[in-house]
Amino acid sequence: MPYQLLAQRLDSHFAHLSPELQRAARWVRAHPAELGLQSMRESAGAAGVAPATLVRLAQALGFEGFDAMRRPAKAALARSAAQASRAVGPAAPPTPATVSDTALARAQASNLASVAARNAPQRIEEAAQALLLARQVVFLGFRASFGIAHHLRYTCDWLRPNTSLAADPAGAWADQIAELDKDDLLVAISQAPYSVQTIEAAKRARAQGVPVLALTDSPLSPLAQQAGRVLLFDTASPSFFHAMTGVLALAETLMAAVADLGGEAVVQRLANRQARLQADRVYWDRPARTSRKKPTA
Repeated sequence: MPYQLLAQRLDSHFAHLSPELQRAARWVRAHPAELGLQSMRESAGAAGVAPATLVRLAQALGFEGFDAMRRPAKAALARSAAQASRAVGPAAPPTPATVSDTALARAQASNLASVAARNAPQRIEEAAQALLLARQVVFLGFRASFGIAHHLRYTCDWLRPNTSLAADPAGAWADQIAELDKDDLLVAISQAPYSVQTIEAAKRARAQGVPVLALTDSPLSPLAQQAGRVLLFDTASPSFFHAMTGVLALAETLMAAVADLGGEAVVQRLANRQARLQADRVYWDRPARTSRKKPTA
């Protein structure tokens, strides 16, 4: 079985699994390499579940057991290693500094590539249309995702009116969510480990009938489960922190699609905004040097 079919089984069965099996399924979906390399006990420890849970997950997906479930991941890993070996060939051992730099650069490049690999152009366009058609758009992100939410709101506000960022030191941001309805749009961003506040806000919006667009790292993430539209990105990183390269690239791709699809209304709004900022001297513009005139006799 190709690994893609294993991923499809995880996605199609996820909603019918118990919470414990869902936790295991999220880990399996997000860590195909570890699944192919590690023992069942090691994988269970990494997923935070009992080894028997992985067996039950495999059976729920239609496999005989854990080994049968991990076989597609092992095969995909072997193919990837063989292709890399043929492409790269033998090389001298790099220095420790080179290893670190190369690992980070490769992870960042992979995260950038994930935007196109994990999101069909039609999905990007549909999300952009939803942003353009909504009466008002609220952007929501906490912790590491707050900066992305702020960037999205700042950029989108150049392209269309009635956008806001769900952020308030006093906690009143929840009131913004409570006032949304079916004609509005909530754009929520989160990646593992997922912010409880973000998931609860998306859940509340969904209960109110508010459309939710999720930017997240897995189709099985708790945020994706609350969203009508989902855009995906990778977070691979050799360091302690998850990388933000992928989600930033996704945010820029989404806003580029909004600009492309917005037509004359977007062009006019951009022109008006630019003229106002120029009139207010918002950006630094070094004054031209004036030549001193010699006094006349």
